[in-house]
Amino acid sequence: MQVNLETLGQLERRLNIVVPFAQIDGEVSSRLKRVSRTAKIQGFRPGKAPMRIVEQFYGPQVREEVLGETVQRSFSQAVSEQNLRVAGYPRFEPVAAEGESTDFTFSAVFEVYPEVQVGELSSVEIENPVTAVTEAEVDKTVDILRKQRTSFKAVERAAQEGDRVIIDFAGKIDGEVFEGGSAQNYSVWLGQGQMLKDFEAGIIGAKEGETKAFDMTFPEDYHGKDVAGKAVSWEITVKNVAESALPELNEDFAKMLGIEDGDVAKMRDEVKKNVEREVSRRLKVRTKEAVLQALIDNAKFDVPNALIQLEVGRLQQQAANDFAQRGIDVANMQLPAELFIEQATRRVSLGLILAELVKHHNLQAKPEQIRAIVEEFAESYEQPEDVVKWYYASRERLEGPEALATEENVVAWVKTQAKVVDKELSFDELMGNK
Repeated sequence: MQVNLETLGQLERRLNIVVPFAQIDGEVSSRLKRVSRTAKIQGFRPGKAPMRIVEQFYGPQVREEVLGETVQRSFSQAVSEQNLRVAGYPRFEPVAAEGESTDFTFSAVFEVYPEVQVGELSSVEIENPVTAVTEAEVDKTVDILRKQRTSFKAVERAAQEGDRVIIDFAGKIDGEVFEGGSAQNYSVWLGQGQMLKDFEAGIIGAKEGETKAFDMTFPEDYHGKDVAGKAVSWEITVKNVAESALPELNEDFAKMLGIEDGDVAKMRDEVKKNVEREVSRRLKVRTKEAVLQALIDNAKFDVPNALIQLEVGRLQQQAANDFAQRGIDVANMQLPAELFIEQATRRVSLGLILAELVKHHNLQAKPEQIRAIVEEFAESYEQPEDVVKWYYASRERLEGPEALATEENVVAWVKTQAKVVDKELSFDELMGNK
């Protein structure tokens, strides 16, 4: 076998491989002899057909198999000899023979993995968000829990802020009802930001059975571009008015949240633990995002397009599965690859960077780290021990926790190398409330 390596670009390579036809013919002949021992050909007893007849029946198929295996085997051998790390799949191309050539020649075009250079991290500044959980945050969370359990009681009076109203409504722009501008038996909880303030203002003061008309203008920056900045005439009919009532902060409420003896202090302690757990999780996510982005910004290398395309394919399939789970028919839908290029490039880049750091700094996930993550996942279930068993019943199921543990090791290592600056972050900012 003869091999010639060409460099086509920064990462693209071409291997030109020559294999003597005598080698291929010998393998074809050997296989046909084996086939002839059991071949069933009409007019002959099994294994008794002449070789020339066997070759007529099976020769083309056997030769195609041998050629395919020769290409794969020769390519693998050449890659090993040349010490190449192939990224993605190669593209095989036949090379036309010159004259009375006695050789089978083909080429393989492919990309190789880049040399990943992470760069010096000592001058890189990484923000480490810090958020304190005080009694004020516990109070806010308890209020949210109470609000989620609000009850409503029908009243015979005009609607006011805090009430839940059931309405029919229709909105017209230039005399025509616009798309999405009408509904029946629509529930609105006034004062909760569910609808635009001007719309809710038109409902306030109306009683059950009353029909009311009013005008308003959509904000210029309204998310619905078709109606942004336009004047609309509304007509609403109030079907029901119900006042809201928050549950009392007492023993019954504590029991509602799973505190068997109804101890309100225990309930607050449990709420605080849950809030601290969620705050810790979100802080870790923010820190990890900052570290990973710093690694991407600081690394210098070309990303193999073959790996990007493979990742695009995975993201397309993932999106299609998500749509299907929501009941959206995607049988004939092909999501454009362009939608996923940026995300795929980032994911591939991170994968290469993390692999490099893990390899050179021994940052592999340890069994106890994986176990801790699995147990953390299981905490939110009623039977956590069953969840842990489920994860450990399959090596494939542990891949997710193992990847998370590895990322945590990389984040911890980067924080020892870079300049880490604590940044105070309010509870509302962290939770996305402002």
